[in-house]
Amino acid sequence: MSVKVFSAAIVGLGATPVEVEADVASSLPSFTVVGLPDKAVEESRERVRAAIKNSGIPFPRTKVTVNLAPADIKKEGPQYDLPIALAIVRGEEHRLLPEQFPWEKTIIVGELALDGSLRPIRGVLAIATAAARLGMTYLFVPEANAAEAALVHSIAVIPVKTLVGCVEHIQGVKPITATTPTNPTVESSDALTQYDFAYIQGQEFAKRALEIAAAGGHHTLFAGPPGSGKTILARALPTILPPLTFEEALDATRIHSIAGTLSGDGGLMTIRPFRQPHHTASDVSIVGGGATPRPGEVSLAHRGVLFLDEFPEFDRNVLEALRQPLEDGMVTIARAQGTTQFPAQFMLVAAQNPCPCGYKTDREKTCVCTPSNLLKYEKKISGPILDRIDLFVDVPRIHVTILGSTPVASTSATVRARVAAARTRQQQRFKGRGILTNAEMRVQDLHALSYTDAAHRFFDSVVQQMKLSGRGAARILKVAQTIADLADADTITEKHVGEAVQYRKR
Repeated sequence: MSVKVFSAAIVGLGATPVEVEADVASSLPSFTVVGLPDKAVEESRERVRAAIKNSGIPFPRTKVTVNLAPADIKKEGPQYDLPIALAIVRGEEHRLLPEQFPWEKTIIVGELALDGSLRPIRGVLAIATAAARLGMTYLFVPEANAAEAALVHSIAVIPVKTLVGCVEHIQGVKPITATTPTNPTVESSDALTQYDFAYIQGQEFAKRALEIAAAGGHHTLFAGPPGSGKTILARALPTILPPLTFEEALDATRIHSIAGTLSGDGGLMTIRPFRQPHHTASDVSIVGGGATPRPGEVSLAHRGVLFLDEFPEFDRNVLEALRQPLEDGMVTIARAQGTTQFPAQFMLVAAQNPCPCGYKTDREKTCVCTPSNLLKYEKKISGPILDRIDLFVDVPRIHVTILGSTPVASTSATVRARVAAARTRQQQRFKGRGILTNAEMRVQDLHALSYTDAAHRFFDSVVQQMKLSGRGAARILKVAQTIADLADADTITEKHVGEAVQYRKR
């Protein structure tokens, strides 16, 4: 007898329904899974067989064939264990599962342990979103994934602990209470108190640049000698960023769920991502990809911060791969079977030494690099990449006597309030345009900016003298608008443009 239950496959950042068909036929005992399964799905045969037997449910001593349809979609991961097991139990001659259950309105996912218990899986939020879009009524998930799935309110989430518990729920013997839909609030976190602005002595110019970057979502490059504070400045950036909006948190949660990096109880992410890959990372790990495309670090940093320390030490291919996400806020990965897009609207913060020895700009130590070494070092970062960075900040050495002084009055909470106010202005300005920050402005948005005649003349002269590209000129305007927002000004003035020019690489 052939029966089927419904599951789902992750495709990019979404999910598509999968029919799990099971045929239990009178023949020599065998167990086959077809439908373009990967190794994890093929191995589900042993997990499912052991889980059914150890749950006290008879496993058919006949030929069992499981088909995962449609067959042209690659089936990956262990989330098909539970639907395969239920399809086999449903098709077994003892009829342990009732036919009147709403199978056509139910999506089932979950990894089985050998004792029949359920383990969490990746991508549950994407599956729940797809199930709701398809008009499904129920979603069976491992108990550890229930909080994540319950973020989607239009579907009943059934948290499953064991295969036996799932069977008894379907039979109506011991119904499982659906998880209550959650309405989490996203609040700012002061957990990283060791990086509070109050404890960063000196570097007022760099801290001002960070405030501008946080307010407008701008990419920033710190350059300075070893020990000048570049890393701690970058790590302090999350403490002045405003809280995630609910929509931003959903996007970030969906990405991290699919990547398997969702921490805590698996619910909604409440803190902006801060990703810091090592400089030995590959281009695929940074931008995403693989035989079956997965999100990379630029997508895991979506609506958060991507910190690249020792920027010139990254492989050139890695840095060049950043061109599209830095410009478009999105990564497009093309493979033979199709094209996948991952969002990558992040803030890049890079840090580097001014030269190989690190002391080219230091006032107390002498640089020992040769001209050829300096030229080779500078060529590690191409002009197109530098052109996509908004703020270039020199971070000089701070005298050791300053480091032990009393914390300054300007705390991260104080700066964050100013940043939040500036972002509120931007959200009101770009309402309905799909833009959240000044860094995301398009050409037509730049033409709509309001600035004084003096600011216009000064800007034109700067573009001519610095021989800026169109992209470089646009980035000065974007930064100037952010500075005006921080000043609660409706019009960009010459002063705002002048400060923005200070952060442009000459």
